[in-house]
Amino acid sequence: MSDETSTRLGLPLLQPGQAQKELSHNEALTLLDMAVQASVEAVGLDTPPEAPLPGACWIVGVTPRGVWRGQAQALAGWTAGGWRFVAPQPGMLVWSKADRTDARFDGSRWTVGTLAASHLILGGFAMLGPPRPAIAAPANGSTIDAEARATITTILAALQTLGLIAAA
Repeated sequence: MSDETSTRLGLPLLQPGQAQKELSHNEALTLLDMAVQASVEAVGLDTPPEAPLPGACWIVGVTPRGVWRGQAQALAGWTAGGWRFVAPQPGMLVWSKADRTDARFDGSRWTVGTLAASHLILGGFAMLGPPRPAIAAPANGSTIDAEARATITTILAALQTLGLIAAA
């Protein structure tokens, strides 16, 4: 950590003997207001909007122009004092209003709408997890028997119940 900014978000720190400490403190609060429980208008804009409203935020694209130049992939928030920027940190998660889904920073880029997990549990029930062993394909014979039809019907019903396929 430097003596002037916080390690992760680069928030200004108060300094001993500093005049007008309220300016640094207010700047830190403004940046926190952008970064904590972040919600952005859109992800990947390279050009700042012409008439932003105070409090509105965006994720800057990879080739920013104008006053956003040099702030690639940062959170850009419009305030009464102009643009403020927060550098993304690995694992940072924001809500994208335009996409109606989450965007996550992986350390090099923002990914929109991708869920990364090792397991999915809904209502206390494991829906997806590590791959299970393969089911052997049917062998021999060419006639579908009643048992096979019943098994296939059960499998289809389970997949439809889980929402993995639509009902026919």
